[in-house]
This record gives sequence, structure tokens and C-alpha cells, in this order.
Amino acid sequence: MTFMFHYAPEVTDAFPSLVSQALVLGGIAQVAQRALEPEASLLAAALTRLAANAEGEWPEIQAWRRAFSQMGFKPTQYRSAAESLLRRLRKEGSLPQVHPLVDLCNAVSVAHATPIAVFDLACVEQTLTVRRADGSERYLSFSGEIERPEPGEIIFADAAGNAHARRWTHRQSALSAITANTARALIVAEALHADAAARMPRLVADLRAAVTARWPDATISELVLQRGDWRSAPA
Repeated sequence: MTFMFHYAPEVTDAFPSLVSQALVLGGIAQVAQRALEPEASLLAAALTRLAANAEGEWPEIQAWRRAFSQMGFKPTQYRSAAESLLRRLRKEGSLPQVHPLVDLCNAVSVAHATPIAVFDLACVEQTLTVRRADGSERYLSFSGEIERPEPGEIIFADAAGNAHARRWTHRQSALSAITANTARALIVAEALHADAAARMPRLVADLRAAVTARWPDATISELVLQRGDWRSAPA
């Protein structure tokens, strides 16, 4: 069985500056080691940058604000996940602990001001496509309510019509949230700023280092994403 990840041409055509990197992780069901040094360093880097300028002035965040405006959303009402995390970090000086994998991805996200989505692949049906919603998809909120994405809204949708994220990088679904039982996960980092292609390899390196520090025996497979192409990973 093969898992498929894809961007619909309607998304890549509308946002030609998109740079995306996906990684599939395996072997993370066991208890993670308490190797927090990479995460602490990443959070410290973000705090240092925040001390100089608020996140709204960063080109990475400004690029996502323009994208949200293009999608028809007020960018200060619906923020990318990276901006929301940076705001919380600036105000509170730390981020909440959720799950070791989520925590390290959040640390990488704020250090690079780049939204990072993390999905439990056991909860994704066959494919995951970043596309515009037709309004029939189902989104499970963390409050337990079922929502219907607005037609035209960019979502992460699987083959069964589940929306695993709404408003693109704004909010993920509870359906595929990482839990203590997660054994295999998909990580997707997405950037729109001008030098995103040059900086994405550093982000991936930081992700790899943080994952390996927590799970030395984890498997990490990078999916090379090209506009309009499908890329697969072994189930």
C-alpha cells in the first residue's frame, strides 16, 4: 500500500512562490528520549529575533498574510500556524507541551517562521491533497464538532472527503492529530517568502536533527515535491 501526497494545480498556479517539503516519519511510537537541546536552541533563536522585531514585520509572515488576503480572509483574524505560535511565544516566552513530535515541529516552525503541519498517517485515507474545497468535506474540530469548509477554501483533503486542515495553514483537524499511539506521521513545511527555496534545506536539517535526538531509530523519508506531480511513500 502506498500513501500519496499532492498539490492541486489550482493551488500551485495561484501561489507560484510556494516552496513545500514533506517528510514521512516512522518508528515514533516508542517513548521519546528527553533530548531537548535542539528544541531549546530553536526557541532561543526565535525569541532573539522577536526581541528585535515583532513577527508581523518578518517577511516570512508577511508573505502568508498576503496569501490569506488573496484567499479572501482577513489576515489578522485568520493567521498562519507559524504566526500564531510566534505571537504566543512573544507574549508568554514559551510554547505549550503537547506531544514530543508536535513540540519539536513547533520549535522548528517558530525558528524558521514557517508553518509546519503534522498528521498521523493512520488517520488519513489513501491520499492527501492540498486543494480547494467543494463544501462537502468534513472537518473535525478539537471541540468535537463537524464543520464544512467553505467552497473554494484551501484544505488538506484525503480520499474519503476528510479535511485535515482548514484555511490552508490556519488550523488542523483533530481527526489526524498526533497522539501517544502515533507510529507514522507526515510533516509538511510550507513557505511563500522570496528566499524560501534557499532556506528550506536548513529547516529540514533542523527537523531531522530534532527528530533523531528524540527518536534515534526513527526512519525519515523526504518526498521531493514538484508542481503538479504526485509523490508517494511506502505505507
